[in-house]
Amino acid sequence: MLIHDNIKIRDLGLYLIKEKTLIISDIHIGFEEALNRQGVLIPRVYLREFFERLKKMLDHVDTVVINGDLKHEFAGMSSSEWQGTDELFRILEGKNVIVIKGNHDPILPFVLKIKILPFLKLGDVLIAHGDALLKEEAKIIIIGHEHCAIGLKEGIRIEKFKCFLKGKYKKSILIAMPSCNLATEGTDVIRSERLSPYLQQNLNQFEVFIVSDTVYAFGKVKELF
Repeated sequence: MLIHDNIKIRDLGLYLIKEKTLIISDIHIGFEEALNRQGVLIPRVYLREFFERLKKMLDHVDTVVINGDLKHEFAGMSSSEWQGTDELFRILEGKNVIVIKGNHDPILPFVLKIKILPFLKLGDVLIAHGDALLKEEAKIIIIGHEHCAIGLKEGIRIEKFKCFLKGKYKKSILIAMPSCNLATEGTDVIRSERLSPYLQQNLNQFEVFIVSDTVYAFGKVKELF
């Protein structure tokens, strides 16, 4: 589904058509192991499931941009982070891979032989993790960090779905991405405190695109209360 000119939603990623570039965000490799260590007994299947979905997202892709929070732990590398990161880069072999710094990534340059950028600008598009405001300006800003989700209410029950949000930040088109971590839906942007400073605003006019078995355009946030 086209979310903006030249930008298509491809599962949990965004595909820049002319640039043949796929953007994914907030994989949080190692999250399942971290939960297990805290006593939360979830099966370690979610990263594997995302990798299978990622393989289907790579058609006609030359460049993959990982928009922050590649791994979960702030310090050190757990065994599952080593294994998961190694598997990810094997899946992306042959692609030009660009990693943008997220708030969970301070140790990455010291443990992996990769260059991490503070942001990336591709023509009119600025790609930034979204945990801090940048002075850089662009017609279109794409952020992660928020792990966007929306809670849909039916009776007394609220079910959360991963989603993309599209609205404005000052004079720019702003697109906020969901997390690629499948172990959790993310932050309900209607009912929860928002994390990204780009989203510290009234979201009523933002458009919602829910990712489920396919992508659904759900109208504006104000219509979902």
